[in-house]
Formats: sequence, C-alpha cells, structure tokens
Amino acid sequence: MVEAVSRNSFKAYDIRGKVPLELNSTVAYRLGRAYTELFQAKKVAVGRDVRHSSPELVKALTEGLLDGGCDVIDIGLCGTEQIYFATFHWQLDGGIMITASHNPQGYNGMKLVRANARPISGDSGLRELEERVVTSAFAEPVGAHRGNVQVCEVMPDYVQHLLSYVDIAAMRPLKVVVNAGNGCAGPVIDALERYLPFSFVKIHHEPDGEFPNGIPNPLLPENRDATAQAVRKHGADVGIAWDGDFDRCFLFDENGDFIEGYYLVGFLAQAFLGRFPGAKIVHDPRLTLNTIEITRQLGGVPVQSKTGHAFIKERMRLEDAIYGGEMSAHHYFRDFAYCDSGMIPWLLVLDIMSREGKTLSELVQERIDRYPCSGEINRRVSSPQVVLESVEKAYAPGGQIDRTDGISVEYANWRFNLRMSNTEPLIRLNVETRGDRKLLQRKTEELLVIIDGFA
Repeated sequence: MVEAVSRNSFKAYDIRGKVPLELNSTVAYRLGRAYTELFQAKKVAVGRDVRHSSPELVKALTEGLLDGGCDVIDIGLCGTEQIYFATFHWQLDGGIMITASHNPQGYNGMKLVRANARPISGDSGLRELEERVVTSAFAEPVGAHRGNVQVCEVMPDYVQHLLSYVDIAAMRPLKVVVNAGNGCAGPVIDALERYLPFSFVKIHHEPDGEFPNGIPNPLLPENRDATAQAVRKHGADVGIAWDGDFDRCFLFDENGDFIEGYYLVGFLAQAFLGRFPGAKIVHDPRLTLNTIEITRQLGGVPVQSKTGHAFIKERMRLEDAIYGGEMSAHHYFRDFAYCDSGMIPWLLVLDIMSREGKTLSELVQERIDRYPCSGEINRRVSSPQVVLESVEKAYAPGGQIDRTDGISVEYANWRFNLRMSNTEPLIRLNVETRGDRKLLQRKTEELLVIIDGFA
C-alpha cells in the first residue's frame, strides 16, 4: 500500500509547507523519484537555503533522485538563482532548490526547473509531479543503475556571469549598505566584493537559520527600517536588501527611502533599450503606466503578461524579450535563461548611477512624481470572487477593462488592478494615476470602502 502523503504543500508555482506536517523527508524522497521518472532526468543540480530543515530535505531528495538513476550535482548553500544558473550553464536536465524564501519559521519548500532552467509550475508539470508523489508505487531501485553525487562549486562561474552585465571600469567608489537578512545573499556579496570598487556596509550578513533579525521579506514595510536606518547612519549612496533566497532585491535611495519595485521595472527597461533598441519588455498588469510610457518612448515594445514567474518566463521566451519585470521585485533577463535574479538588478542600477553621476533619487523621482502609485494593498476577505464582481460592476462603466490577471480598469487619468491571491483568501489592490496624488488617495480610499465591506 502506498504511504499517504499530503498534497497541501503543492502550490500554484512551487512546493511550500509546514515541516514536517506538510513537507518532510518522505515527500522529498518521493519527489526525487517522481521528478526523475516524469522528466527522464539524468543529471540534476540540487541546492538549499539556510533553514535548519533544509539539509534533511536535501538528503532525502538526493536519495530519491539517486534511486531513480539520476546523478546529482550538489552546490550546497545557495540562492535560487544559483540553481537556475547551474542548470543552464552546465547544461543539466534540471535543478531543484530547497527553500521557503520569505515564509515564516517552520516552513520550507522547493522550487523546480527543467533543462535550460524552464520553470515547473501548475501548468507545466507540477500537477503531474504531485500526482506521482502522492499515489505512485515506485519500483525498487536497482543498484547498478543508481545515480552518483558530485559536489560542485558554482560561485566562480556565477560571479563572472553577474559581472558581465556591467562595466566595472566605469563604476565609482560608492558606499553601499547590504542587508542579506541572515539569508543566503551574504556569501555572494563577499564573492563579488573583490571585483567592485564599492565600500560595503554589511548588516544581518551572516547566514543564520534562526533568523535573529526576523524573516527576510523587505516587501513588508515593517521589515525595511534596518536598511533605511543604516543608509542614513553611514551616509551611504544606496541600500539593498534581499529576501531569504535572494531572488528578489529591494533598493533604498541615499535618503533611506524605499523605492517601489514598480519604478525599477521602468528604470531597467530603459537601461536595456539603450543597448537593444526595439526590444520587447514584458511587464505584469498590476502597475503599468510608467513602464509602458518609457518603453514606447525609447522605441521598445511593451508586452503584458499575467502575474507570476512561470507566466512571465513563458511570455518572455515566446516574445524573445530582453527583460521582464514585476512590481513585486522579480526581474527577469534573457541572458539569464529568462530567469529572475536578485543580483543583476542592483548591479545594473549602480552601473547607471556611476555612469550618469546621479543619485538614485535623482534617477527615479521624476518617474515617481509622474506616475504615483498606492503600492500593493492586501485585504483578507470572505469571498474574493464576489469582491471582484462587485468592484467591476461599480467601476466598469466608462473605463477600459482588461482581464489579463484579475480585473484592471483604466480611465484617462488613473487606473487600478484588483486580483485574487493564488494561495490565500486575499484580494490585492494596486492604484496609480497620471501625476495626481490627491486623485490617487481618493480613488484608493473609494475602492477600499467597497473591498472592506466584504471583510
């Protein structure tokens, strides 16, 4: 009889759950067997984040892959993008990262890719993996066909790839606050440091699965103070903070002010269109006005995609887009196998700051004033679908409707996007205007009155 395994850890884009109730060694082992069987994988990269449960899960996952006849390239403690890099750089059949990123203590998870770092998510293999993990009776492993483990160091090649995006000789000796949040970003900063002229002020730098300074998720306003205060205290030119597996980075200007990820999408689009005129730029539908205007002004082609890494990556491949960005601080690069990176964006920003001789606030403030936004507002509601329908009924008249992801309604001077969370009974609201902060406040409050009526 097949041992019962919880389905609760299988989400829309990856695997995440409480350890050991939803995610444990049994699930990890069976995932290794199912992955090898479904994708006929012969060589796969495996890595892990700093959480205390990660080594045990890596061990079980590795055993499952080996018993399925797959060789394992173990790159140890790393960030998710280093698994992406190892997979496409070494031309492997896939990669699996053990990480819970910014989830609370007690959680862990897995992010999975196939050859060329193509994502495995709900509509590209994850549901099939789930079914096999839960129901399959795997054949007994045959010793002669068992895989082997090879421990490999990906850092040197990975660092050189990161540096290929910038002109080191043109960089100025900037003072940079870096906050790894006791996640996995610290070792990468240490490896990059010898090549860069920057003076780094390192806070919460050492990887520590206890997360003594809180779970690293700078998208939450309450988690930004440490970086902002360090920028002000040290008179730094810029601050950078990462989440646990550093696939997202968050920037602070020289005043310690947080820069919304939305404005960095337009900023990086501008950087790439300067190098690749006429290129396509993929963006999500939550906040769009600034990105679309910049892209079109510079002769590029803006392409809208449904929110989420799997959708963005698929659309970028389809369009051969040079760059893609989400307001949630995920940035994707064609030369990084269309994957997201939390290291490439800040290197590009500091490269531009150096070449133009401007502060970060000088580079982005005009765009912030031109298209002020609410930032993402989350509300817990009893029936997200009913909320969407009620808002659409109230605001559709006179507006231009788009249903790429949730509902977007655009008027002459403002627009909003309202969408449901994929994993929680939450509704997510984003509002932006054409340079009118009073209108932004008024419309945001109007929408929240309707939304909060369903709490």
